[in-house]
Amino acid sequence: MATLRNFATKYSTLDEEEIEWLEQLARDWQLLADLALSDVVLWVPTREGDYLAVAHSRPAGSVTLFYRDVIGDYLRSDWKGLVDEAMQTGRCVVSTSPAWYEENPMGLTAYSVSRLNGAGERVGPFAVATVHTSVADTQTASRIGAAFREVADDLFDMIQMGLFPAPGSSRGGEQGNPRASDGLVRIALDGVATFASPNTQTTFNRIGYRDEIEGENFSEVIAEIVKGQFDTNESLPLIAQGKVAKRTEFDAGGRTIALRSIPVVRDGARVGGVVLTRDVTELRQQAQELITKDATIREIHHRVKNNLQTVASLLRVQARRARSEEAKQVLGQAMRRVAAIAVVHDTLSTGLSQIVDFDKVFDRVVGLAAEVASLHNTTVHPHKQGKFGELPSEYATPLALALTEIVTNAVEHGLAGREGEVFINADRTDQLLAVEVIDTGTGLPGGTVGDGLGTQIVRTLIEGELGGSIVWGPDERGGTRVAIQVPLHWISAQTREIPRIQV
Repeated sequence: MATLRNFATKYSTLDEEEIEWLEQLARDWQLLADLALSDVVLWVPTREGDYLAVAHSRPAGSVTLFYRDVIGDYLRSDWKGLVDEAMQTGRCVVSTSPAWYEENPMGLTAYSVSRLNGAGERVGPFAVATVHTSVADTQTASRIGAAFREVADDLFDMIQMGLFPAPGSSRGGEQGNPRASDGLVRIALDGVATFASPNTQTTFNRIGYRDEIEGENFSEVIAEIVKGQFDTNESLPLIAQGKVAKRTEFDAGGRTIALRSIPVVRDGARVGGVVLTRDVTELRQQAQELITKDATIREIHHRVKNNLQTVASLLRVQARRARSEEAKQVLGQAMRRVAAIAVVHDTLSTGLSQIVDFDKVFDRVVGLAAEVASLHNTTVHPHKQGKFGELPSEYATPLALALTEIVTNAVEHGLAGREGEVFINADRTDQLLAVEVIDTGTGLPGGTVGDGLGTQIVRTLIEGELGGSIVWGPDERGGTRVAIQVPLHWISAQTREIPRIQV
């Protein structure tokens, strides 16, 4: 997927620290659009002297002026003078006449973007943010719209000074992070709430606070609500006063309320703050349900693994008691197949998702081949190159079983009674996993692969279950080469770069 970092690295003149700053800023891009009641776009200078859009957010509570994202597009030539001036002066520049996009007239404001270095000094400007507002906008006339716009102006001024986002601040975009539409409180320097949005008032009414929040010290309001609780965050009073750029949660009235504080700084001094509020009760309940489900799934995989290992042990015991060599061989093969499946379930039982690090699985599968070698007086030296990467369980189980068959077959037949090597090469792209298994053994009998049970199992797994292909053939070193290709249908094709167009 084309990301801010991809575009900035490939086309812009920015260094690593500037790109990291923009990545952190872009996490709050939706918040800025919602507060400004406008589309907001982030532009970086290119090596050719142009500007490229690397972030774009539409306002949640207003009509967008762009019918599609402009990320990856060049700046329009008639906007360039405004953006150049903001970049060169480091100040806010407002268009004196309507700007146009397609047939939409708009108000256009450009803000420079700077950052703070390790010594707390301003560095920049190195990028530009543009705010695109409908000329027919009427929301500023409302009290809520005016308050949102004032907060947006404060934050964009801080962006110009390198003061937003604040170092160590709560990351925007995280699950449950309060949004402007969820609730907003403006805090004066003395901690008094000068504005509280209706959604904030509703949220606090739900937890038992019936009085008006405006005109009250917000920290004292929350202190009254959580009075008697001993497990609240020690930084809660500072967050409620807008003194620190952090996020916390508190429980009251059977509900969970999230708070995010953003100090407002002008001329180097804090003049107040903004506190975003959100009722995240349902989110926390869903998260707890997911944790419970994850634990249940892991326990199921653990029990399946234990049962499979028990079956494998029974097969091993039965193989030892078998009187004929053929029976021992058949039971041993069955034991290894069951053990290979158990390895996948064992890996799944230790993770939170159904995605498997297949390199770890394969390393354990190779151990089964070593066991086969010891039974046939064979010394095998496995060599693995490349990485399989992560695979979902529906890929991992059949692939592990197929590779177990192929590798053990190379040891059992190709290298039987001698010393040799087995090379496993994995080459993965976004859409395809290619695996080669090459041994230095005696090669295929008669130059062709047989049609035994093992071969049938491998074909069924690779071609039937995974939709891939498998080819056996001679290797130039005298042994056998098995080539497998598995299409990775579960990965979406979002890695393609978005074509760049001039806005």
